[in-house]
Amino acid sequence: MGSFSIWHWLIVLVIVMLVFGTKKLRNMGSDLGGAVKGFKDGMKEASADKPADKPVDPQQVTGQTIDVEARREQTKS
Repeated sequence: MGSFSIWHWLIVLVIVMLVFGTKKLRNMGSDLGGAVKGFKDGMKEASADKPADKPVDPQQVTGQTIDVEARREQTKS
């Protein structure tokens, strides 16, 4: 009773076609396909725009970290 047989799925398909109609189902399918294609194209563009990952030299990164204790003492003074 856990899985549906082919007859159950055919009945569900017929009911869906009667409720929505074939033209509306076709339009929904093409809209969904266009959305998936647009998403894939966007992902390709995003990965092409991202620069290659290069290792960062810690000596080049200065002034970006803040010592919290030093900041607290500056605000107390």
